[in-house]
Amino acid sequence: MNILVNLPEGFFRHPDTAMAWERLRRLGDVRTTSHNKAEEIQADLAWAEAVLMWSWPTLTDELLDAAPRLRYRGHIDISQEGARIALGRDVPVSISRHGFSPAVSEMALALILSALRKTSDYHSQMRDGTEPWVKNFPTEIDLRERELTGRSVGIVGFGRVGRRLAELLQPFRCDLRVFDPFVAEEIVTAQGGRRVDLEEMLRESDVVVLCAASNADTRHLLGPREISLLRPDAVFVNVARAALVDTDALVERLGRGDLSAALDVFDREPLEQDSVLRTLPNVYLTPHRAGGVIASVRRILHYLIDDLEAVLAGSERTHALTETMLPSLDS
Repeated sequence: MNILVNLPEGFFRHPDTAMAWERLRRLGDVRTTSHNKAEEIQADLAWAEAVLMWSWPTLTDELLDAAPRLRYRGHIDISQEGARIALGRDVPVSISRHGFSPAVSEMALALILSALRKTSDYHSQMRDGTEPWVKNFPTEIDLRERELTGRSVGIVGFGRVGRRLAELLQPFRCDLRVFDPFVAEEIVTAQGGRRVDLEEMLRESDVVVLCAASNADTRHLLGPREISLLRPDAVFVNVARAALVDTDALVERLGRGDLSAALDVFDREPLEQDSVLRTLPNVYLTPHRAGGVIASVRRILHYLIDDLEAVLAGSERTHALTETMLPSLDS
C-alpha cells in the first residue's frame, strides 16, 4: 500500500513519533512530505492509496478526482468545508483531533485553579521578593482568592474537551451548567451538568470556560452584551478559539478590574508584544499550549493508524468522521 504522510517536518524528526512511522512501514510504502498548497500535494496524492495529514491543504473535489487510488484518509483535523467534501465521497475518513482533548481539559482546570488561587501572582511575587505575607489573619485575606470546591462553573461547548473537563471537575462538587445546542440533554446530565441557555450561564457562573468550535455560527458568540453579563469577580477561561470572543469588549471589561481571565488563544498569534493583554494584572496568559504535550502527538498519530489498520482488516473504525461532527468543527 502507498501511504502518504503530509505533516510539518517536526513530526518526522521527533523521537516520540518513531513508533508511529514504524507501524506505517509495516503496512506499506511510506512517503513523507510537508506540502502546504494544493498544487504541491497533487502529484503525491495521485500516488497514494492512503493519506495521513492535518487539515491543509484542503482536499477539494478537484484534488480528489485526480487521486482515484485513495482508499483511506486520516486527518488530525479537518475544516467544515473539507468535512462536507469528504462525507460526499465513498473513501473512509477518520479524524483524531480529539487526541488533544485530555491535555486541553487539564489545562482548562489548571487555569481555573490558577485564576482562583492566584498561584501565578504568588509565584511572580516570590521571584521578585514582593510577595504579601498575611500578618493579620484572617482580616488580610484577599476575598478574590477562592477555592474551586462548590463553585458554579459554566462550560460553553460540550464536546470531548468540555465533557472531559466535567469529569475532572467532579471531585470539586461544582454546580455545573452547560451551553451547547447540539448536545443531547442526557449527555449533559450523565456528566452531572444542567443544560441552560447562554445568558443564564453567564449570569450565574463563577467560572466560565470556552470549549466550543470556531465557525460562522460561533464567531463572537461572546460579544459586548454577553461579556457584560459575566458576574463580578467571575473567572473567564478560553482554551478554544479567540474568534469566539469580541476581544475589544473583553479587554474593556477586564480594564474595569472586576473580572479575571485566563487565555490560551488570541486573535493574532504569536500575541503582539505591545498587546494590552500583557499589561493587565487580572489576565493570565499562556502561548496556545493547552493541547501541546507530546502525549497528544502520540495519540493523534496512533488513532489514525489504528483506523487505517481497521480499514485494511475490514473492521469498524474507532475515529471515523461522521455527519454529526460538523457543528464541532472549525471553519
